[in-house]
Amino acid sequence: MSRPRPVSDQQKNEARRAEIVALVRQRGFVTIGALAQQFGVTVQTIRRDINSLSDEGRVARYHGGAGLPSSVENIDYSMRRVMNLAEKERIARLVAAHVPAHSSLFINIGTTTEAVARALVDHEDLHVITNNLNVAHLLANKTSFRIVVTGGSVRNRDGGLVGQAACDTIGKFRVDIGIIGISGIDADGTLLDYDYDEVRAAQTILANARQVFLVTDHTKFSRRPLVRLGAITDVSALFTDQPPPPGIRALLATHGIAIHVATQ
Repeated sequence: MSRPRPVSDQQKNEARRAEIVALVRQRGFVTIGALAQQFGVTVQTIRRDINSLSDEGRVARYHGGAGLPSSVENIDYSMRRVMNLAEKERIARLVAAHVPAHSSLFINIGTTTEAVARALVDHEDLHVITNNLNVAHLLANKTSFRIVVTGGSVRNRDGGLVGQAACDTIGKFRVDIGIIGISGIDADGTLLDYDYDEVRAAQTILANARQVFLVTDHTKFSRRPLVRLGAITDVSALFTDQPPPPGIRALLATHGIAIHVATQ
């Protein structure tokens, strides 16, 4: 009776990578640490797997893990809430330090903007207009705040309010600072997102705020969603957790746009 052929290292690697792809499709995002523990290999091995799969277009490489490579579908909200949480909280504290008391604000949809809302609870006398039910809930108990929630259709997956009614409400105000998040930034500075209705609301914020703070962690510089929101040169300041790519830094410097990096 013939013996079965031993499995080669290449076959083991490909089998593991196929399982990683399956897990990403199932969960939306998986961390390097969890994958290393599940497969009983080193984190360096998992990083090589993710790099290889990213080069093949089978997953998208993010800081700390791998996610869906889609340009038309965002990672699930429950996963985005915990992804890069420490970085988002650092960004949020830095943004809050640049928001004076007695200011009027727009705050839009997104997990980073929600972190900013949490960082603002110790402020006094803010007037906040938002199309994010989570932001409204976070700030509602602050008695010196005045909160306006836009109209619109509720997106059950993340508490966002979208549609013409949301844009109409935003358009009735002229505020000091608009605080917006984004899902991706292209190499030429184009701001990109997944949902056309969400983009329309963000564009209305851009048009009706005296200053616009763009809040984004560094992973957004490697993501390429489908819908164009505008250009990074449309904002007043960028708040992020790592220095942006050289091309973006040069673009912002040329247009006199401030970069604020929330280092550890």
